[in-house]
Amino acid sequence: MEQNALPEKMTAVAISEPGGPMALKPEERPLPRPRAGEILIKVRAAGVNRPDVFQRKGLYPPPPGASDLPGLEAAGEVAAIGEGVKRWQVGDRVTALTPGGGYAEYCLTHETNALPVPHGFTFTEAAAIPETFFTVWHNVFQRGGLKEGETLLVHGGSSGIGTTAIQLAAALGAKVIATAGTPEKCAACAALGAVRAINYREEDFVAAVEEETGGNGADVILDMIGGEYIERNYRAAAMDGRIVQIAFLKGSKATADFSLLMRKRLTHTGSTLRPRSVAFKARIATELEAHVWPLLAARKIAPVMDMIFPLNEAWRAHERMEEGAHIGKIVLDVS
Repeated sequence: MEQNALPEKMTAVAISEPGGPMALKPEERPLPRPRAGEILIKVRAAGVNRPDVFQRKGLYPPPPGASDLPGLEAAGEVAAIGEGVKRWQVGDRVTALTPGGGYAEYCLTHETNALPVPHGFTFTEAAAIPETFFTVWHNVFQRGGLKEGETLLVHGGSSGIGTTAIQLAAALGAKVIATAGTPEKCAACAALGAVRAINYREEDFVAAVEEETGGNGADVILDMIGGEYIERNYRAAAMDGRIVQIAFLKGSKATADFSLLMRKRLTHTGSTLRPRSVAFKARIATELEAHVWPLLAARKIAPVMDMIFPLNEAWRAHERMEEGAHIGKIVLDVS
């Protein structure tokens, strides 16, 4: 293991017990040590994501072997490398998907799940990239098979996932329709490239999608809502449409007319990212570096930044997320 002089202890934000935002407490932890193939990152910033909230509530336990600390993405400098690490050296600037542990001064990840900080990006911007870009790339482009010229419907368009999906799909030649809950959020979606932003509190998204597509429907639908949206997605989908489920904010059970699946030849799939293997995430990282990193480096796309909080105020970041007013990414400044 190659490393510079490192402390024995670090500050981390842990979940003291399942509960509300105030369950997030700073504490001192031993410095983690990289195993073979791993890098230790001196964290400068960490992204905040909805799965962190579920973990805090006791609803999303970390996978076996992962840190019990929340935090699925982080950016900073490589502080130490484990045996066999080939790509990275101490001091390299990286942004990384982590299995957990991002809410800390140091965290571990496998070397293949890290990517270079895009040219010109700050650490806080870089920390806002991995979780949403890995998720969108896999679900919209790999599972959903979105192609140039097709129509993507994004629910929760103003979220971190939504703002990423709108930008990526538009940049790669798709037509994007988004749903959001306020005029301000709809305006943000339109500014990012959505040809139509539907305020779901005032307008039926099924009718709006039909109108916008000349009755054809959406080729791919990215849904984090679930519940009643499931059948409505079937009605909004095009023939041979693909619906990709990534969360269930309105519940995972629904009544739906499944004959629509047959009549429209629909595919309804879904996935979770965190439990997947290091090798699986590495394959996504390789595709992102080839197809998306050039767009980031050219500033053709960039994470939409909502608010930045210091690490020891992670509870405020969780409050912000649960209030639902945010547009884009919430990030912790660890430096």
